[in-house]
Amino acid sequence: MLTIHAADELRFGWDDSAPVKGGAVVVEGMRVAASGPLSELQERFPGARVRRWPGVLGPARIHEGPLPDAPTPRERIHAVLKLGAVAVLAEHADSPELRAAAERNDVLVLPRTRPTVITDLARADLAVFDEDGNCIATVCAGRLVHRRR
Repeated sequence: MLTIHAADELRFGWDDSAPVKGGAVVVEGMRVAASGPLSELQERFPGARVRRWPGVLGPARIHEGPLPDAPTPRERIHAVLKLGAVAVLAEHADSPELRAAAERNDVLVLPRTRPTVITDLARADLAVFDEDGNCIATVCAGRLVHRRR
């Protein structure tokens, strides 16, 4: 199923100096099918479900520090997703249980940090943040895994 994630503003990267007002990203399966102005994407993908988010839509982040404390590895990984991150650094996912929880949730375990960007055909890892920087929604490998109510 095609889903269009739309927001007040789209940033292809967090250092992007040219955001798209009323921008959106089309997700097909676990990949980005297209991105750009919502009106154009709705014309190109007329049958797609549209999820509208207030705030800024951009690439999901990499959690660079220790994972948040929680009773179980699964809850620690979920806490990262709630922050708008879909990747953690290997040095902080240092137990077999944490790595297994990350794998079950499609959270990447990376050897080092790297820039995050939205590009066509890439894995659909997205996050939406409000004006205070709080995560509203996280999409990990095409799945909506967190949304603030």
